[in-house]
Amino acid sequence: MTSTRYFICLAAQALGYRQNNMRMLAAAEETHLLKEAEFHLGLQVWEKVENIEALSIEYWNLRKLITHRDHVAAELQSRQEKLTSAHEERSELIGASNQPLQDLMDQRQSVINSLEVLARERDVVVSNAQKIRRAYQGMRTKQEVLAKNAANEGEVFSDLSNKLLELKSEFQKLKEEREILAEKIVAGDTKITQIDAEILKQKKGHREKASEAYQFIGDANQEISKLRAELSTLDVQMRLHYTEIGKYVSRMTSDPECRKACKHMLWLVDIMAALRKSIYLNHKLAGNA
Repeated sequence: MTSTRYFICLAAQALGYRQNNMRMLAAAEETHLLKEAEFHLGLQVWEKVENIEALSIEYWNLRKLITHRDHVAAELQSRQEKLTSAHEERSELIGASNQPLQDLMDQRQSVINSLEVLARERDVVVSNAQKIRRAYQGMRTKQEVLAKNAANEGEVFSDLSNKLLELKSEFQKLKEEREILAEKIVAGDTKITQIDAEILKQKKGHREKASEAYQFIGDANQEISKLRAELSTLDVQMRLHYTEIGKYVSRMTSDPECRKACKHMLWLVDIMAALRKSIYLNHKLAGNA
């Protein structure tokens, strides 16, 4: 608000036209602008106020806070890089762990398929052996009957004996074949047990590594959150000091050191002076001055 506008509003009030709420709202908006200007000015000139005794506390506190903030920011950057690396390692772990397990599962299925073939072969051998046993028992019974009948010819009896020997030899071969198949099946079962143990071992190792990765990521996120919160707190503290410096030097331009510090920002100092005057006039019109 300019002086001219002030007198116009003052005249309007004399005629009964009052806008107290509007004046207070305008003052509040200008106060906010003034605070922003004080912060911006302080941010620009704080390094030049070391020799101003009245701002010694703000200056040295800012030096301390900035050093600490740089340290926290560097630590935050380091933690973020480690977190990114942890996410990449976790992705690689997931990708790398699947293939060995898949290879073992494929190997297990291959052994199971082989066992199914062996089991069918064993069933065929057992079935053939049972048939030969029945044939052998039948011929043996026939031989016993013929042996009791003296009228039978010796040639027939001799043929039965030869056939019995042949059946016995075939049965023995089938028995040996069944034993070989049984050994292969036992070896296959052992192989599956070994593969299952290896799968369980790899899954356990994968879970442990994944658990460690998740734990590290969780801890890193917590630390990053704490560091970000600390940065925010430092920024608030620094903003207060910047604002205080900007407020002081803008009001004390008659001081050579202050004017020297903000000589390149005098345009902003003039705006701030106009804002202070406008705030005062708005409060006066609202009856608060």
